[in-house]
Amino acid sequence: MKKFADYIRGLGILSLLLLAIPIHAQESPQLTDPEVASVAVVANQIDIDFAKIALKKSDNKEVLDFAKRMIEDHTAVIGQAVELVTKLKVTPMDNAVSQSLLKQAEDTKANLNNTKKKDFDKFYVDNEVAYHKQVIGAVNDLLIPQSKNEELRELLATVVPALEIHLGHAEMLQKKMNSKK
Repeated sequence: MKKFADYIRGLGILSLLLLAIPIHAQESPQLTDPEVASVAVVANQIDIDFAKIALKKSDNKEVLDFAKRMIEDHTAVIGQAVELVTKLKVTPMDNAVSQSLLKQAEDTKANLNNTKKKDFDKFYVDNEVAYHKQVIGAVNDLLIPQSKNEELRELLATVVPALEIHLGHAEMLQKKMNSKK
């Protein structure tokens, strides 16, 4: 019964994560470029944090390789964002969207940390699929349209194909894990 309760709790956390960005997109918050930059950096850092948990908890080579790729790629994107905001003399500003992402990420990180080792890989990969779908949607539907600076819009647009590759890789792992049941 505890396993089922953990699973249901995990679905609840995933549902909250799935809802976080679309709610804000539907409300159409008016984000300034510094706020867009903050959301972009926060979203990348969140996935790095999830991957670091995977490196500690997983023994699955494919999951570990995926987590390492998430850390490398998302760290690189943060570096590009920092380089751009430094060039533009813009300081990322905290906002309701980034705060919402951080709050839900804390819940997800707690759930990842509390998930039993034997259930961890599936939970992590399922979360990565959901998270990348939502981030891609937010970048395309909220961040790019809200960005006023052309260079910021270009940076965001160049990140989308990498996010789509991450999503495809996560979906491939998810399918593989689901077929082993």
